[in-house]
Order: sequence, then C-alpha cells, then structure tokens
Amino acid sequence: MDNNFFKNIEKKTGVNMKDVFDLANSLQHANFKDEKTVRSVIKRVAQIANRKVPKELEDKIVQTIIKDGKSLDFSTIANMINKK
Repeated sequence: MDNNFFKNIEKKTGVNMKDVFDLANSLQHANFKDEKTVRSVIKRVAQIANRKVPKELEDKIVQTIIKDGKSLDFSTIANMINKK
C-alpha cells in the first residue's frame, strides 16, 4: 500500500503503524489458550492504543479469549478495550 495511506492513518489515530504491524506479526503464531500470552497481547494493544485497561477488564478479556478460543487480532482487542 501507499506510504501516504499509513501516514494519514497515523495522523488520524495517533497509532504508529509500525507498532501495529509488529503486533500483527507477533500474533500469527501466538498461543491464545495461554493466559500469560493473552495478557501480554492485551497490554501491548493497550499501550499502542494509549489506553489504560483496568485489572477487572483485563481479566474479563483474558477469560473471554481463552474460553472462546477465538482467533485474535488487534481490532478484536481494541474493540474490547474501548467497550469499557
């Protein structure tokens, strides 16, 4: 894609696209049945999105992901974080 496209997204969202791509790459082979891995991913997404995630919300997200065994991506976690 065009580099200007990503620069426009960065300007509008304040989210560094390199961080998003690095996160996406790390998710490809992650074990989402492992609580430690899931918590780590949630913390990275919160950091990238510049959001604080209360412990109760983190616990709820972790349990949902581990229980449902859904595939995980940046958008899924970001949506969960923003629903607080």
